[in-house]
Amino acid sequence: MMLSDSFTPLEIAVMRLLLAGDDPVLVILREQFDQAKLQSRKFTGVGFYTRFAVSADIQRLPGNPSFFFGDVEAAITPIQHGAGFLLRVTDGIVDFLEGYTYDEPWPDEITGFTVGYIEGERDMRKVKKMWSQECSILD
Repeated sequence: MMLSDSFTPLEIAVMRLLLAGDDPVLVILREQFDQAKLQSRKFTGVGFYTRFAVSADIQRLPGNPSFFFGDVEAAITPIQHGAGFLLRVTDGIVDFLEGYTYDEPWPDEITGFTVGYIEGERDMRKVKKMWSQECSILD
């Protein structure tokens, strides 16, 4: 698989859902992603890591927290059991997106996909809990 110089349609669709909403944290992270460039993409056999490059002077989240969160899944052709995603925020900046299968190989080619929230709709209480739990662990 070759590294293109831009994000894939799947990465963009997942990030749009992960960063959707009016919460101030999501607003800042969305602005960061909108200005981000592709730094690297590494395939693991059962998923990938896409690392973001952002300007050093970009607005960070207050307090520069570090955390993972993910409430988005995808049905991907030809993966039988779908895929999950986690966004890593490091020191208040979007760092990388992890995509993973549930014990299947990541396909060389994705011929179609749909993305959605794991529980059908977003539960911001659960998302904020993911942020705060990891922040307290790392601080």
